[in-house]
Amino acid sequence: SVLSIIFIKVRINVKWEQRKLGKVACINPKTNIPDNFKYVDLESVVGTSLIKAKLTTKQLAPSRAQRVAKKGDIFYQTVRPYQKNNFLFDINNYDFQYVFSTGYAQLRSEINNYFLFSYLQRQRFVNLILRRSTGTSYPAISSKDLSEIKIIFPRNSKEQENIGKIINLIDALITLQQRKLDQLKQLKTAMLQQLFVNKNYKQPILRFKNFNGNWEKRKFSELATIRRGLTYKPKDVRECGKNSKRVLRSSNINENSFVIYNDDVFVDKSSINIAYVHNNDILITAANGSSKLVGKHALIHDIPDNSAVHGGFMLLASSNNPEFINALMSSPWYSRFVNNYVIGGNGAIGNLKKDDLDSQIIYTPIKNEIKKIGHFFNRLDNLIALQQNKLTQLTTLKKYLLQKLFI
Repeated sequence: SVLSIIFIKVRINVKWEQRKLGKVACINPKTNIPDNFKYVDLESVVGTSLIKAKLTTKQLAPSRAQRVAKKGDIFYQTVRPYQKNNFLFDINNYDFQYVFSTGYAQLRSEINNYFLFSYLQRQRFVNLILRRSTGTSYPAISSKDLSEIKIIFPRNSKEQENIGKIINLIDALITLQQRKLDQLKQLKTAMLQQLFVNKNYKQPILRFKNFNGNWEKRKFSELATIRRGLTYKPKDVRECGKNSKRVLRSSNINENSFVIYNDDVFVDKSSINIAYVHNNDILITAANGSSKLVGKHALIHDIPDNSAVHGGFMLLASSNNPEFINALMSSPWYSRFVNNYVIGGNGAIGNLKKDDLDSQIIYTPIKNEIKKIGHFFNRLDNLIALQQNKLTQLTTLKKYLLQKLFI
């Protein structure tokens, strides 16, 4: 297997040794701040990627701008370290030097820097950091306490290099896949704004070929039948079996995609009023303790038999154009509707009413254009889901390697 090949090439039969971090890396080396530089604060690094750096001057920069970067330096986030927003500085800074915030500890490693950076990303190491951190909302560790933490590393520099290269390669692939995913999401956002009618117009900005003319005004209730989900009591919950019914919940909506999990809830179907769910129905979170989750939706597909939705949901059923409606519910119109009609606040559960959605006035094109738009967004959603799956697989692989390649 691929993993076997990785282990054969990486592992060398040489003992590992244990030393304090401060003994294998110079922490926060003293340097002079340049007159002009790119400043990196705690918002600039996401995951292991540097997403932005602000060009500034020594006079205008905040006092926290203290860590002058040298190629190969590791910048470890000491505030909220559980976020793992750390960066291995591998930039050839010919034009401008980079200066990092004191929210990072700067490590200039004496062992392989890729190996050490990978080691610091391990959850086991993060747990050690959190035990020594102070503060609740913004836990942080001092550079002195960081230097006292012991790490274990192979004495053989080649093994250090091999392990570091593997994790660095995975990080690069994760960054690439995340960038592709972000681009697909940005494309979808742009198309939702262009292919649907703005509230002040009767035609969209962008049309597919051979379509023209104004869109028609209709009530949302003309597009689909809306049903509320079922309610049940704790005593109704059962193991999965022929006399039980799967209950779909908010966890089944992931990034506007429908997902089936092994830990879904099942109830005794003889004790409730059954309202069956079918493929191409649309699931909507109608009530939730977090108002931000109200309005989330997903097009249901590959639904197992004997499935229903929880009482905190609405179901759009009997639709002739489910792909179009699902896309419509990602458009700016639907966002405005949810923001205006969700009832909640002051600790109350956010709630979306069936009658409010039914009565909404929307614009729709002719049948063929409806089908074209729906098909386009369905394909785009499938690409996003595929890209998300690739990213999840790489993240899982990295987690596995961090567990198996280190002591």
